[in-house]
Amino acid sequence: MTYNDLDKIIGHLAGTTGKIVITSHKNPDGDAIGSSLALYEYLKLKGKNVSVIIPNAFPAFLNWLTNSAEIIIYQDDAKKAQKLIDEAETLFSLDYNALHRTGDMKTVLELFKGSKILIDHHVDPDTNFEFMYSTIETSSTSELIYDLIAQSGDTGLINMQVAEALYVGIMTDTGSFSYSCNRPKTYHITGALIESGINGERIHSLVYDTFSEDRLNLLGFCLSERLVVRADLGIAYIYLYKKDLNKFNHQVGDTEGIVNYALSIDKVNVAALLTERDKLIRISFRSKSDFSVNEFARKYFEGGGHQKAAGGNSYESLDNTIERMVKLFENHKDEIL
Repeated sequence: MTYNDLDKIIGHLAGTTGKIVITSHKNPDGDAIGSSLALYEYLKLKGKNVSVIIPNAFPAFLNWLTNSAEIIIYQDDAKKAQKLIDEAETLFSLDYNALHRTGDMKTVLELFKGSKILIDHHVDPDTNFEFMYSTIETSSTSELIYDLIAQSGDTGLINMQVAEALYVGIMTDTGSFSYSCNRPKTYHITGALIESGINGERIHSLVYDTFSEDRLNLLGFCLSERLVVRADLGIAYIYLYKKDLNKFNHQVGDTEGIVNYALSIDKVNVAALLTERDKLIRISFRSKSDFSVNEFARKYFEGGGHQKAAGGNSYESLDNTIERMVKLFENHKDEIL
C-alpha cells in the first residue's frame, strides 16, 4: 500500500523552525546512511537545525561520505542522542517501517511528542506517524528523498554531497543496479545525479573496492567451508559461528553482500546467510524467483523486507536455526523450484 503525504511533509518543513532529528534502522546499510545524509545536507542548506541519529555503527566503506562524522550513534552516546530527540520538533524515520527496527532506540522514539514523519519503501509500514511517504514501488528510500527535494522545487540544491549520498543509497539497495531497479524513474534519477557532477565509477570503487584482507579471507572461508547447496530444494545457505567472525576480525559491514554469492549458483532460487551474534542468529534472505522471502521472514523469523531481499532473527542456536529453516524450505519446495 502506498501512503503519499509528500505535499504535507513539504508544507510542514516550510513552516517549522524547530530542531529536526533524522533516524534510521539498526545495522544501517548504504540506503539508510545515504538517505539520512542526503536529507541532512539538504535541510542544512535550507537553514534547518538538524541532526542524524542511528542505533549502532555503520560500515566503514561509507566513512568517506561527507558529514558521516556528524552522525550520532545511539549505542555510543545514548545520553546525547536522547537529549537531541527530546528537544526536537520533528522526527524523520527513514528506511524502516516500524520503530522496533531501531533496536534500543525504540523506547525513546515511542515517547517522542512532536511531528513524526515516515519515509520508507518497505511493505506494511506502521501507521503511527503524522505524515507518511511510503511505497514499495521504488528502488530505495534515497529515491524517495530525491522526490521530496524535487517536488519542493529544490533540485538546484542538489550539490555534490547530496548527490553522492543519494547515489550510494540507490546503488547499494539495488546491488549495483542488479535488482529492484526495473523502473525508468530509477535511471532518470541516477542520471540527474550524475549530471550534477558526481563520478559513479569512483563511488562504486569507494564502496565495493576498499575491503580489508580479513574481509576477503572471510569471504573465501564462507565459500569453501560454510556454503551448503541443496539443489533438490533450490536453495543454498552460508552460516557463520561467532568464532568464525572473531577469527577474521569481523568489522561492521564485512558480511554485507556475501549472501549474493550463494544466490548466484545455477538453479538456486533462494539463498540465506546466517550469522551468530551475541544474543541471536541474524538471517539475510535473497530470492531470484517469485518466492517472497519477505513473507517467509515475516511468518517464521520475526523479520521482513522486500519480496527478493529480507532479513530475520532467531533466538535458537545456530544449528537448531539451520535445521528449522531447512525444514521450512522443504515445506515450501514447490513454491521455490
